[in-house]
Amino acid sequence: MDRQQQYVLRTVDERDIGFVRLWFTDVLGSLKSVAVTESEVEGAFAEGIGFDGSAVDGFARVQESDMLARPDASTFQVLPWKEGSPGVARMFCDIHRPEGEPFAADPRQVLKRNLSKASQMGFTFYVHPEMEFFLFKGADDPTPLDRGGYFDLTPNEIQSDFRRQAITMLEKMGISVEYSHHEVAPSQHEIDLRYADALTMADNIMTYRHVIKQTAMRLGVHASFMPKPLTGEWGSAMHTHLSLFDGDSNAFYDPDDPYRLSDTAKHFTAGLLRHAREITAVTCQWVNSYKRLVPGYEAPVFISWGRHNRSSLIRIPQYKPTKAASTRVEYRAPDPACNPYLAFSVLLAAGLKGIEEGYELPPEAEDNIYEMTEAERRAAGITSLPASLDQALSVMEESELVAEALGEHVFDYFLRNKWQEWEEYRSQVTPFELERYLPTL
Repeated sequence: MDRQQQYVLRTVDERDIGFVRLWFTDVLGSLKSVAVTESEVEGAFAEGIGFDGSAVDGFARVQESDMLARPDASTFQVLPWKEGSPGVARMFCDIHRPEGEPFAADPRQVLKRNLSKASQMGFTFYVHPEMEFFLFKGADDPTPLDRGGYFDLTPNEIQSDFRRQAITMLEKMGISVEYSHHEVAPSQHEIDLRYADALTMADNIMTYRHVIKQTAMRLGVHASFMPKPLTGEWGSAMHTHLSLFDGDSNAFYDPDDPYRLSDTAKHFTAGLLRHAREITAVTCQWVNSYKRLVPGYEAPVFISWGRHNRSSLIRIPQYKPTKAASTRVEYRAPDPACNPYLAFSVLLAAGLKGIEEGYELPPEAEDNIYEMTEAERRAAGITSLPASLDQALSVMEESELVAEALGEHVFDYFLRNKWQEWEEYRSQVTPFELERYLPTL
């Protein structure tokens, strides 16, 4: 038993932890949980906890369903909203087959495999997501709680209490928060997490979404990470800042380059641009995701990059241009409802491919791309992201890069599940159609 496991057992005893929830994530990004009593934690470390993998989306067929959840002691945290005695804690798990090998369809394992490739190339992958979400009156009542806008100080007591309580909960769980503020749309908020390595951050995002929903529920409101819940308003994004470090040095920084970008950063960015269409189904995985990716709401539609241009898919932030550690690229397509393990996997795979193949970075887009004509965009070589889930899936189906990044099992299941979602969606008659066509047709 290693030191971290010993620390967990000691903490469980000293802090009177009665239950430990073992968390893992299915292929679609839903959080799963099984609780063990304090007396079973040591056994969970030694042998894992068995469960039926065929009952979890994307995991296994009935004939190969036995799985083991093995807790990662480094992720142990006491749940601060479970007050009183006995206490409750949680650990994330890696999924294994009964024979002991890691299960290839475990999203955490997918990310670990891609991080291992980066490590073999000498890199550590860091990410910093800007997480946006809405607060509504209820799960069945998408009425905003305010009419505020960007950085507004709203007098709504529930929302003031909400952000304070949510940040306190996150900090108590060891998740560092940089800042929070009201976003552009009514009742839309952003709480930004401090950058971390990609695996830690994926775990943090899963915890973040749970904490946000728990905090909202305690205050009698509903938190939603739905990408575009309100017609005519801005959607919720997860703008994701990416960087590669070589030891303690930022591999993206070059003080002698006019953009302060190293060749590594340029090749990485070129990889993201070249493979952007292929990875969009993973970073924007829901039918509703594509209601956000439309012109007019500062959401990325066109595949380009720029330093100050928020109409571009990739932005090079210029907040601290001479600070080496802060050099990064901001990929603006993901939304906060994606599976973070899979999203980080395909982003990393695309960037590393650019480094391996020495992709050339195209010219910076300095104009507002939304205001350019189609002919001007064509002349500049600027193409578009997929406009709907079916378009994104069609491109992903042909992608060797995504198939390799996700692995055959996850790749095939993800496509099957998402094609089914699209077929169900396109067979629905919407209120828009009834309002527009029923009176006149």
